[in-house]
Amino acid sequence: MQQNLIQHGEFELSVKGNVLIACLKGGWNEVAARNFDRCLRETAQPLLGKNWGHLVCLEDWSLGVPEMVPIVEDLVQWCIDNGLKCAAHVYSASMMKKLTLDDMVVEKQGDFQRHHFSNKAEATRWLAQQGFETGE
Repeated sequence: MQQNLIQHGEFELSVKGNVLIACLKGGWNEVAARNFDRCLRETAQPLLGKNWGHLVCLEDWSLGVPEMVPIVEDLVQWCIDNGLKCAAHVYSASMMKKLTLDDMVVEKQGDFQRHHFSNKAEATRWLAQQGFETGE
């Protein structure tokens, strides 16, 4: 069976202040996860060597295939190893998203911590309290 090489799922990445912002959309396949991995590592370059935060907008994300799990796990570890201290995940209550994200992203590891918020304002406020400002 030939692997489908077309990306399913979308993302937008930006850096504001000392926060990397990611907005994920749609249902992801392995190609989307690999492209996200590559783009996030590139986008994070100005933050490396410092402590930084991560705001992840997941409201429009529709989960993904099992093949994306090890890619995201490796990316999370790379981020933590390269200064990520706080990740704020934003999405409405969803047990499926929670279980999927809990499977891929550690809640605490060393100085790193991840929290879920139901709206972007709460997430941004929490990141600011931790010392990670988006300038918004």
